[in-house]
Amino acid sequence: MAAARAAFDDCPRERAHEFRALIDALVAELPADSPLGPFEPARARDSTGHSDKAVPPYREAPARGLTGHKGRRAGIRPSGSPRNARQPEEGVKLLTPELDASCGELDDAIRAILALCPSGLGRDREGLSLVLGALVPHLPCHQRSMADYARAPADPEA
Repeated sequence: MAAARAAFDDCPRERAHEFRALIDALVAELPADSPLGPFEPARARDSTGHSDKAVPPYREAPARGLTGHKGRRAGIRPSGSPRNARQPEEGVKLLTPELDASCGELDDAIRAILALCPSGLGRDREGLSLVLGALVPHLPCHQRSMADYARAPADPEA
């Protein structure tokens, strides 16, 4: 799977169907009840512009027992997919609770995905606030002032 993904990163988008077919072939080699069975094809579809087809298998993977980092990703990724499928309000609804459930290295990814959702609802200031908030811990200086700016865009009076 890792080699297929690495090869896809260097592949032109018009060959995305070949990548999906390769992932499907690799998944066919897994045991029928493998939690990776739905997860990997969902990732392949999501990363090739077919988010609408990714949500059901993403949700199936944890139900099959996918845990750990990939299990957490399976829970988060379908939250971004509704945004891609022109349902940003569903993405906001699914991702907002994830802001309070710290998951370490995925926290910034949650904020980045969630930041795109309000924009689709005409709430660009809210999205900007999320992006700035995710950026603050990575800044070498100005963290306090940037954290203040991150809170301010959500409040048009600030």
